[in-house]
Amino acid sequence: MLTIYSTPESLYCAKLRILLRHKQAQWREIEPEGGCGSPDYRQLIPSGTMPALMDGGLVIADSEAISEYLNETIAEPAMLPVDPGARAKCRERSRFHDTRLEPEVRKLFPHVAPATRDSGIVSIQAETIGMRLQELSRLLAADEQLDLQILSLGDCGLPVCFAWIDAFTQVFGFELDWPDNLREYRRSIEAHTAVANELEAYAPGMQRWLESKAV
Repeated sequence: MLTIYSTPESLYCAKLRILLRHKQAQWREIEPEGGCGSPDYRQLIPSGTMPALMDGGLVIADSEAISEYLNETIAEPAMLPVDPGARAKCRERSRFHDTRLEPEVRKLFPHVAPATRDSGIVSIQAETIGMRLQELSRLLAADEQLDLQILSLGDCGLPVCFAWIDAFTQVFGFELDWPDNLREYRRSIEAHTAVANELEAYAPGMQRWLESKAV
């Protein structure tokens, strides 16, 4: 059985769980001994990051590397298209999440607690996230082979990130413009069983974390 090092609230662990659910894989999850980044954990995972995968004697870190590996070793359902151009567009969408959207959302986490909130930074991040959503809309519009009936590797990171954006608009009181095609993309992706099940399982932990910071 696959072993995944993870924590319940991690966005990237949720991204990996969507893939695992869609592949109908069997896995167990454990939290890093000593915590993420601890010396004990780094003995196993040099980067100290999560998620990490153990498959027999193979150890892999980084959600993208793990996802690519699992897509190759668990053949069905395939989560990358056959066409090289379409495969590249899926990878482009995944990297947009990892390097463009999620890092800007992540910058809001330290400001959830009122005692550590910087309203100036919140305002800047709200504007930046709005800009990233517009960019993602244009990226989707440019993908002529995008099939919303198929869940790909490029889609697994975005649903939980969208959930955090929704939560932060409530916490901080800002509004964002979601382009129509991005709304349709989101509805279609969230209708996949693996995504819907992960969002349902993830929501209570996200809410507990938000409530713990509100005092």
